[in-house]
Amino acid sequence: MKLGQKGEGIALSFLKTRGYAIIERNYKTPLGEIDIIARDNETLVFVEVKTRESIEFGLPFESVDRRKRRKIAGVALSYLKRFDELPMCRFDVLSIYYRNGNPEFELIQDAFEV
Repeated sequence: MKLGQKGEGIALSFLKTRGYAIIERNYKTPLGEIDIIARDNETLVFVEVKTRESIEFGLPFESVDRRKRRKIAGVALSYLKRFDELPMCRFDVLSIYYRNGNPEFELIQDAFEV
């Protein structure tokens, strides 16, 4: 199993323990993909999961740069077209770093705005 898939799998469990209701996983459009779409109470949350085994090139969340944020926002907007009335939404980044084989999580809620 690839590291990204492994990270997304444990991300689901992590988010569920924090009260997120998972709606979709790996939502794909021609514009790109959103790893997880969930609800946190009344808020629709688009979650980007980043997993690393080394921090040689920075912490996982640091790879969600401006270009990646724009891509996620475009996919989110295409998802939101299905709603008659737009729900409250936010963009979270879940950073998973495997230190000595054990995952460490950092959830950044409302990580960026569109």
